Amino acid sequence: MRVSLISSAFNSMTQRFYVELVDGGYDVAVELHSGNDSRLCEAISIFKPDLIIAPFLTKAIPEDIWTKHVCIIVHPGIEGDRGPSSLDWAIQERWGFWGVTLLQAAREMDAGPIWATRTFPMRLAPKSSIYRNEVIEAAVECLWEVMEKFHTPGFRPRPLDYSNPEVVGRECPSMKQADRGIDWETHSTTEVLARICAGDGVPGVLDQIGGMPVFLHNACVESQLTGQPGEILAFASTGAICRATIDGAIWIGHLKPKFEKSAGIKLPAAQVAGPLLPSTVPTIEAQADGVHATDEIRCEIFDRIGFLHFEFHNGAMSTSQCRLLLEAFKRLAESSAKIIVLMGGADHWSNGIHLNQIEASEDPSSESWRNINAMDDLVQEIITTTDRLVVAALGSGAGAGGAILPLAADFVVSREGVLLNPHYKNMGWLYGSEYWTYLLPRRVGWDCAIELSENGLPLSANRAKQLRLVDEVMNRDRAAFVEEVHEFAKSKLNLVPYLTAKKRLRRQADEQKKPLAAYRQHELRQMYKNFYSPNSPYHLARITFVRKQPACWSPLSARIMESVGLINSEDETQDSRLAAE
Repeated sequence: MRVSLISSAFNSMTQRFYVELVDGGYDVAVELHSGNDSRLCEAISIFKPDLIIAPFLTKAIPEDIWTKHVCIIVHPGIEGDRGPSSLDWAIQERWGFWGVTLLQAAREMDAGPIWATRTFPMRLAPKSSIYRNEVIEAAVECLWEVMEKFHTPGFRPRPLDYSNPEVVGRECPSMKQADRGIDWETHSTTEVLARICAGDGVPGVLDQIGGMPVFLHNACVESQLTGQPGEILAFASTGAICRATIDGAIWIGHLKPKFEKSAGIKLPAAQVAGPLLPSTVPTIEAQADGVHATDEIRCEIFDRIGFLHFEFHNGAMSTSQCRLLLEAFKRLAESSAKIIVLMGGADHWSNGIHLNQIEASEDPSSESWRNINAMDDLVQEIITTTDRLVVAALGSGAGAGGAILPLAADFVVSREGVLLNPHYKNMGWLYGSEYWTYLLPRRVGWDCAIELSENGLPLSANRAKQLRLVDEVMNRDRAAFVEEVHEFAKSKLNLVPYLTAKKRLRRQADEQKKPLAAYRQHELRQMYKNFYSPNSPYHLARITFVRKQPACWSPLSARIMESVGLINSEDETQDSRLAAE
């Protein structure tokens, strides 16, 4: 059966639907729709899908398509909810529950007949977090209900009926900045937090700090500090700014400057507004045990098992964050812990180097170089830690170098539903490092490693296990997953002497065959070209990504660039094969 996914971007929802359907045996095509109706109609006429699903759309599907095909729209709202700001209103108004509805495209937006719907309890959390977790999980349940109904002869979806008392959704307008605005003199801490969460990560809440217009992102509550409403009380060493409310205070993790003629870059709040604030504002240092609300790295030890949590915003790891994580790993490696579990963060495990910090630096090429070397230092330390076992526990998605990083561990376990993107090429044909030419082939073989790095497509946790990228797939429920990770690590404790001895022997054999330094040297030689060549497509792809411009990069565009001589994938593939031999 052929299924077309029409989406405005290959975002987390679209990727999840893609891997679910592909793993389910369906023939899937993804069409990115930016408003060119004729191009979309042509693509649909060529593929001839049996069913069309729109996981994420900001443009309407042309009438010529939805009148000829069954088109299912994924709406991130409860039944009856309509409008483009569904989640924003639900978070800002602090609904106790919310949901997802899959409905059929019709002339009136979000008013078509209902195929499936689910509800879930709401957290007061960033919109991106709720979308990536509760919304997507509910949408996947609805997806499989839709597929079952689509194969059921005679099934007809039910119409939207506002006279039904159980239909409590309603049509809401698009949320504007006037709706999001914070009044520091009247809004409580909870209301301020709700407003920032509702705008995170797009578009943010427009405000002013130090006289600069900025969009607020990534907020959490401060439990002790107080002051005059709106007053800046403290900096955190992680870059957050603490601001007083009428009944407490709130930490603002990131700011995005608002400029008249150019897009700003989202960065740690102190980095953006710090120079405009009084030098008397104190700084609160991060704690080794990660007890402060803004701490990004947290270590804990239970029963000779060390757990290393790293909650980096959007999974991006800057040069300094890589170095801090390396220090934390070394402390655990020198502790009583016999097993170190890399836990990552709740919303992202890791997405590799920090493109925003790189773009904001005075010399993006040199900062890219520093960042990738800091990532390599971290991976090298994990690989060469042979007196302890290391487990990578993927409770959330990982991409690019962040999907290679867990392969440095001895065991990789994943929560079901997690997506992996173990490739770099979509970021301007970036070659990649993190010792991928050593780590990836030793798990999946060289042919599979090349395929994964070249095709630029996501993998489900289950598919990753089939390929041996992942050793175990565990419970989809987050709390149950954490418990299973603990039990998995405990089951290895008695085996530590045997497994570490085996690990040392393999490391010695691998080092004799080809030193780790040689893999790194080869990868960085390619990365140097990516970073320092003036015509490198990496720079354009990075700028496009960071400044949220329309996507300019895809595997197809890579082949076009290859045809005009800007890149040569055959040479790079051959170089990579030689590096692994």
